[in-house]
Amino acid sequence: MIENELILLGLLKESPKHGYEIKKKIKEILALFSGVDLKSIYYPLRILEKEDLVTQKTAKSGRRPQRFVYALTQKGEKRFEELLTKSLLNFKRPQFSLDLSLYFLAYMKPDIVKRRLRARALILDKLSRNLRHTVESLGKKKPSSLAYILEHDLQMVEAEARFLSKLIKNL
Repeated sequence: MIENELILLGLLKESPKHGYEIKKKIKEILALFSGVDLKSIYYPLRILEKEDLVTQKTAKSGRRPQRFVYALTQKGEKRFEELLTKSLLNFKRPQFSLDLSLYFLAYMKPDIVKRRLRARALILDKLSRNLRHTVESLGKKKPSSLAYILEHDLQMVEAEARFLSKLIKNL
């Protein structure tokens, strides 16, 4: 729940939002790099409201039906800062899908393993090129949070590619 709480409080730190705005931002932006997929945001928002971390107000815009707009409370701002600090200092081991496969590598024929690893390396190469292109296009502007995330992702992809290259040679 801590990651979900951080995301919801962080989005509301940007500005008050109604539920659909929050869900859309999570789906279109945050899910790309956070791996978070909140099926329902309304239950966690209710919990945050009960804990006095967010407020809920009814708003009407034009002909649209009334919507609930959520905003951070002062207590919510403090909790957000707490969670952000905790997240920055968290050294939980990242989990890579490759690790589990490497554990069971001995159960596959070596020539098939090399083919699969080369295929993965090709995918990583394409991903690396796309990330580098995006980072370079963002780099011309003032660095943003997204640019930092993409640069981090690029370095992780390149590190895995180097590892695969060595592994394939050693098999």
